[in-house]
Amino acid sequence: MLHADIESLDYPAIQALQRTRLAELAKRLDGQPDWMAHFAATGMKPSDLAAKDGLEQAPFLDKSALHERYPFPFLTATMPSVRRFMATSGTTGLPVLFGMTENDYGRLLPYQMARILTAAGVQRGQRAYQGYGYGLWIGGPALDVGFAALDCPSFPIGPGRGELVVKWLRDHSYDVASMSPLWLMSLIAIAKQAGIDPRKDWSIKLAILGGQSVSTEFRNLLEAEMPDGFVSHNIYGTTEAGGPVLAISTPFTHAADELQLVNEDTIITEILDPATLKPVAPGEIGEIVITTLAREASPVVRWRTRDLVRLSAHPFDCKSGRRGMRKIGRIIGRTDDMIKVKGVIVFPSQIEDIVAATPGTVKEAWQIYVDKQKTTIGSMCVAIEADARTNRSQEELVAEVRREIRARLGFNAVVECFAEGSLPRYEAKATRVLHRAEAAEAATPA
Repeated sequence: MLHADIESLDYPAIQALQRTRLAELAKRLDGQPDWMAHFAATGMKPSDLAAKDGLEQAPFLDKSALHERYPFPFLTATMPSVRRFMATSGTTGLPVLFGMTENDYGRLLPYQMARILTAAGVQRGQRAYQGYGYGLWIGGPALDVGFAALDCPSFPIGPGRGELVVKWLRDHSYDVASMSPLWLMSLIAIAKQAGIDPRKDWSIKLAILGGQSVSTEFRNLLEAEMPDGFVSHNIYGTTEAGGPVLAISTPFTHAADELQLVNEDTIITEILDPATLKPVAPGEIGEIVITTLAREASPVVRWRTRDLVRLSAHPFDCKSGRRGMRKIGRIIGRTDDMIKVKGVIVFPSQIEDIVAATPGTVKEAWQIYVDKQKTTIGSMCVAIEADARTNRSQEELVAEVRREIRARLGFNAVVECFAEGSLPRYEAKATRVLHRAEAAEAATPA
């Protein structure tokens, strides 16, 4: 543990700390026009957060409230005190900007990131290849400050330049890397094409993978392609939370495909039933809702992430000794990524499980195409690629994927098989569900 005085607290002690910091947040928000109006819509004031049941009575925050206050929603710091801005992806509407003060970026973020990286097994002084994006996206800068806080020499290359990166992974002897899982799989393929064997020629033993959740099958395939002893850990966070600061898998949770909420002293994480908005029980699926306790410039209160996750059946039994920090499963999907096909609810991660487990497919290249509203469709098409090295025909691959979708999910899907290299590749977060109009440039299946 990096911060044993916090990480070893039991859950009641964590909750007591959260209540103290929630009362401090209430004072900071009181009198702020945006926040006063937001709470007034439900007959409350920000100062009511200090009450015992203040948070559970507080209104939820979602994208519509942010867009109503575009371009700087709920900014609680003066503009001259904002050190930098970061932005959401803007998948629905214009990207929304969130500010960070010197405290937010220079002290809070390193504190959170250093803990989360240490929990995953990053050691002080290790060499790090940083492959997340930069610009307005917080992913790259957050990993930079996290590595710096642990005195890790960082090589901030970002995504792209794969032909160079695969050589540097060999020549620079990196110990740890941070990137999207899809980019790592792409680098493995690029390396092999260049005559580089990742298992023998790379020294990397730990990867911090984020941007999207991947299936256990996909993770196992990645790890099998890497040097002996290599482990990948899934990191999770959001722009609204301040970066990838919410949860990470650790050596104690990796085998169970779980993550741990390790920054609960600075972020309150509720896991709520998306229909009733009440807390779920251990083992149940709920939506992650967050409240940032220490952010100065752009805090959020009860922000609905739309990310769905299963609360661990035994959330407090981690052998790491973090008794008050709950465990969760990997992200299952998003409420707005959910597809209903003939009455069956489907998440892209379920399709990934099938594609990754099918011999002969290109594991990082698959797509779901729909022709109507994503949430209420009569049928869907799953597009896959045939690995150029496979001896299986495209007809065999189509038949197996269709059969597995029928067996696991209970409906018949259209499956198309493309030649390798035809489908979109993603260096960061993948967009797995597309309308046909959005995919007009896709190749015709062979």
